[in-house]
Amino acid sequence: MKIAFFDAKPYDIPHFEECGAAYGITFKFFETKLTEDTANLANGFDGVCVFVNDTVNAAVIDRLSACGVRLIALRCAGFNNIDLQHCFGRIHVVRVPAYSPYAVAEHAMALLLTCNRRIHKAYIRTKDFNFRLDGLTGVDLHGKTVGVIGTGKIGRVFIDICRGFGMQVIAYDKFPAENAGIDYVSLEELFARSDFISLHCPLTEDTYHLINADAIAQMKKGVYLINTSRGALIDAEALLEGIKARKVGAACLDVYEEESDLFFEDFSGHIVEDDTLARLISMPNVIVTSHQAFLTQEALQNIADTTASNIVSFFRDGICDNEVCYKCGNIDHCRKKRKEKCF
Repeated sequence: MKIAFFDAKPYDIPHFEECGAAYGITFKFFETKLTEDTANLANGFDGVCVFVNDTVNAAVIDRLSACGVRLIALRCAGFNNIDLQHCFGRIHVVRVPAYSPYAVAEHAMALLLTCNRRIHKAYIRTKDFNFRLDGLTGVDLHGKTVGVIGTGKIGRVFIDICRGFGMQVIAYDKFPAENAGIDYVSLEELFARSDFISLHCPLTEDTYHLINADAIAQMKKGVYLINTSRGALIDAEALLEGIKARKVGAACLDVYEEESDLFFEDFSGHIVEDDTLARLISMPNVIVTSHQAFLTQEALQNIADTTASNIVSFFRDGICDNEVCYKCGNIDHCRKKRKEKCF
């Protein structure tokens, strides 16, 4: 089993080398992202391993197929960067549905705490021996209402953390979790009541720009928005206008709509041409981290283990429970429900 590993980072390689040796998989690590220009690097490999900002559109899929690639192994949960319909009948796709919900949920709370209590500003001040407190006033989280959009594993862990702070939790999910003890409300009610709103839902056609100008207009003045899920859940231009209008009190972002050409790379010596991101980062009430919510030792090990297990299951066992295709969930057409490959 030979796998071309794209967009390899120093923190990825040790875990995947260890799992490769344990599972009998040969990983070839490429620093470059998967694109139409780099797809031919996969020639002679059985599969490719990709991450959230790799490009897996129809043209890339066709090139991978021509190279003999049979499997695309995502080392993440989301698959919105893959043209699943074009993959069908050509290349199978597997993913890591969960790696550490605690890592992401804890990072979301870390962002909220940092922004609320101005920890980032206090850190910079004290480095200059400035111990003044003006401009550092926050609010008690206890008793405040947090609205959680998306109550999968990560969302539910975040809810538990918020309850530990004594916060009132309300939630919205298109598919509410039964018997979960969660107070579900409509999206409109969540917008109107929440002091803080945290996003933990996947990016789909229904959730694209879920937070837009109309949504922000329905929110409380001074609302905090936290996004550790997918950047395009928030219309960045609308968010910027909401901040400028003092409607949005703060934004805590681990993801960004146009992050693919920026995140995970060092641009400290360059002029960043994304004006929207540059303006957001310049705002005193905005914190941006570079898609690092997943980045814990436990999560990295789980990602490597599950990815390797997916590859072995596909090539040795002929089926993988974590395979995804555009027909998944359709009872009439889903072969996976019959314990078969998707095609």
